[in-house]
Amino acid sequence: MVLQKKEVVEKFKTHATDTGSPEVQIALLTTRINYLGDHFKKSPKDFASRIGFLKMIGQRRSLLDYLKRTKKETYQEILKKLDLRK
Repeated sequence: MVLQKKEVVEKFKTHATDTGSPEVQIALLTTRINYLGDHFKKSPKDFASRIGFLKMIGQRRSLLDYLKRTKKETYQEILKKLDLRK
């Protein structure tokens, strides 16, 4: 998971030392959400993890809303790169 996190940060960073920009945070949350989605297919009764999962989805939603308000071009790029909209 740590290597995967470094790869995601490298792919979405906006400058050399970027780790906390909305783009990186959205990408990291999406990675974790996808992982947990697969986890819930294997363990459907894991309700404790589901609460954190739903909080992550809400956090990603608010970060996406922020990005949409401030940087529309970046918002569209993130949606395409992460394949969030159909």
